[in-house]
This record gives sequence, C-alpha cells and structure tokens, in this order.
Amino acid sequence: MKKIFILTGEPSGDRLASKVISKLKSAKPDIEYLSVGGEHLKAFGIKTLYDLKEVTYLGFTRVLLNVFKIKKKINETVDKIIEFNPDILFSVDSPDFTLRVAKKVKKLKSTIKIIHFVAPKVWVWREHRVKHLKSFLDHILLLFPFEKNYFDKENINSTFTGHPLLEDQGNNKVDISQIIKENKKIFSIYPGSRLSEISVLIPILFEFIKLMNEKYTDMFFIFHSTSEHSQLINNFLLEEGFKNCEVISDEKIKSHVLKQSIFAVSKSGTISLEICNAKIPSIIIYKMNIINFFIVKMLVKVKFANIINIAAGEEIIPELLQSSCNSKNIFKTVNELLMNQQALVKQVTKSQEIISKFKTEKSSEIASSVLLNNL
Repeated sequence: MKKIFILTGEPSGDRLASKVISKLKSAKPDIEYLSVGGEHLKAFGIKTLYDLKEVTYLGFTRVLLNVFKIKKKINETVDKIIEFNPDILFSVDSPDFTLRVAKKVKKLKSTIKIIHFVAPKVWVWREHRVKHLKSFLDHILLLFPFEKNYFDKENINSTFTGHPLLEDQGNNKVDISQIIKENKKIFSIYPGSRLSEISVLIPILFEFIKLMNEKYTDMFFIFHSTSEHSQLINNFLLEEGFKNCEVISDEKIKSHVLKQSIFAVSKSGTISLEICNAKIPSIIIYKMNIINFFIVKMLVKVKFANIINIAAGEEIIPELLQSSCNSKNIFKTVNELLMNQQALVKQVTKSQEIISKFKTEKSSEIASSVLLNNL
C-alpha cells in the first residue's frame, strides 16, 4: 500500500491539505496516511502525531524564545516520518517549520519524494531561499501564476494550481436561520486562527463594535473562528455583554454566513481571498510585536500586506496595520465605506479582476493529480 505523510504547521495549512486529500481519497482510496495536522485532516480519520499548537509560533521573537523547543519538535517529526517511511512527504505552507523538516527527511532518506504546497513568499522577502529548495524539493505547487518564474529559474519542478479556497464550493443548502437574526445586517469578523493574533486583535475589535453600536442599530457581528478558539472568543463576548454578537466555527456554515454579510473586517492573511471571492467588501487589519514589525519592515520588498493589493500594485482593500490598527481608525474606515456605495462597488469590482487570475476552478484536483503521479 502506498503511503503519504501530510505535514502542516498551522490551521490554514491543515485546511488546504484537507481539500487536496479529499480529491486524492476519491481518486485512490487505498492510500495510508499519517500527519501533523489539525481538525480538517482529523475529519478524514487521518491520525496526527501531535496538536498543531505545539508548532504554531508567530513572529520572530516568539520563534527565538522557543528555538530549542522548535528544534526538538523538528527532530521528533523527522524521526516519525522516517519510521513511517512514506512514498511522499506532502508538506503544506508554514515553510519555517515544514521545509526544515523536509530538508532533514530528504537528507536521511532520498527515496522519499518531497512535494510542497504553497510556496514561501519569495516575492515578498528572502528570494535567495529558492536556490536552497532545489536540493530537497521534488515538486512545488503554486497558488499564484507569477510565482512560477522564481522556480523555473532554478529548474525546480512546479505546477500552478490556483487557490483551493477559491474553488466553487457547490450549492449545498445549510440552515443558518438560527444565526442570521431577523432585520439585522450581518457583519463578518475574522480575528485570526492563532491565539497570539486573537489576544491582540479581540480588544481592538470589541472597542470597534462599541463604536459601531453607537451609530448603527441594525448590525449583527459574527466572529469566524476555529473550533479550538471559539469558546475563548465566546467567553470574551459574554464578559463584554454584547447582545448582537456570535461566534461560529463550523466550516460548512462559515461560507454561507460570509455570503450573507454586508461587510467584513479581517486580519491579514489567506481569508481575505475568500472574502473577495464571495464579493464582500472588507478592510484588512493587523498588529504585531513592535520588534517583529521593525524586522519585517527592514526585510520586506512590497508595499502592501494583502495579496490583492500586492498583485494590483495599489491599495484596493484598505489596510490598517500596526499603529493604524486601532478601534477609532477601523470604525472611521468602515463607516466611510458603508456610507459610500460607489466605493464599495469599486472595491468588489477591482478585487474580482485580480482574483480571476488566481483561479483554476480545479485547484485541489490539479494538486492531487501531482501527488498521484508521484506515487
């Protein structure tokens, strides 16, 4: 029996991996799997070696503070992969963890094929990394078409798949009547999937909601969370006593709620693509440790944080980062957009033009076929 080890480092990678494995299981059901994964891979009955939170570190300072713990976890993961002896190591995103593991695995057992999904953002910073990947990667799957040039230059096998989260999800009917309150406008909020993000952004978002409630009486705010953190956010909401807020973590419900929303506030990241794909106007927020911010500021070579803005070369979706990421600025920006229908339509229209370049409609299928061809 053929074997695949799936290696992720955070919830977004777990989700992407699950979409590819879903297609692979349909095409070839007799594959044995083992993983470092989360709730999405577990839903397929795939065993994980340990909880993702053991390796999900955000920011340079946290990595430095946990360097020995991370090194130990990398070595432990390598040992388990070698013991499992898969035909393919399928690593997904989180390059500072997954690619370090992959490099060690290849060195110890060169017959294991390494296929990585979601290229390191070499177009943002550290372009020199591409040269180092050549020694241990057998194939890399790309979300964006412009990435291919970077890997072609080094003769690394690559395939543009498009983004799985932009695929047509079908028209499965889901009852969200218990969530959508009568005569209320739905406002989606994405505070992040990592505890470190949530702890920073939640207080700011709560103050923003208070400002919104002073002006609008017809808004209902829905926090989109992972199952791991939904209770935590719910506890925060109960402490604040908000009557017009709720938390959801069910993936089947989230997309339906988003489509019913009039607006979204989202932390910077992959989720912004889904919001744009749903044709919902939004703004991007993010705040990090001041030391991390200065390090990032020195290293990055792009003007924007959001992929839509980066690809467009202009700020289509407003970005409120660092000192600009405060409740008053968020309220001011959101309020100005809500009062300007023309600006909302312009944002959605321009976003659609950009996002159309990232779509293949069969992203998960393309990715799964590369895995299948390498078994």
